[in-house]
Amino acid sequence: MRATWRENNARQWISDLSGRIGAAGWAALALTPALAAEVDQHGAAVRDILLLGVEGAGTVGAVVLLAAYGRGLLDHALESDWTPTSWLGVRLMAVCQLAHLHDVKPLTDDVHALPKLT
Repeated sequence: MRATWRENNARQWISDLSGRIGAAGWAALALTPALAAEVDQHGAAVRDILLLGVEGAGTVGAVVLLAAYGRGLLDHALESDWTPTSWLGVRLMAVCQLAHLHDVKPLTDDVHALPKLT
């Protein structure tokens, strides 16, 4: 499937965000079950927000929706120096993981069809 300009830009933004989270953030996620559970919960909340709150969400590549959501979080964040373990950092980690899982496919609320986020 040919990726659109929006999907390419969204994918690049997600990649840059993942880089901002850094190796330490992703390592903390892999080594800390409580953080992994928190990211899973944030991922479910983000998926629900986008599926239930965005008209036509089922027809747009997930990476585009998720990048827009993540940018909105950062644009309106009160935290200028967020960390991977802050609320904003955990939410952004969930955005990155959902984008990786879905990419150009639409988001789905069928949790049984998705691999676990951790």
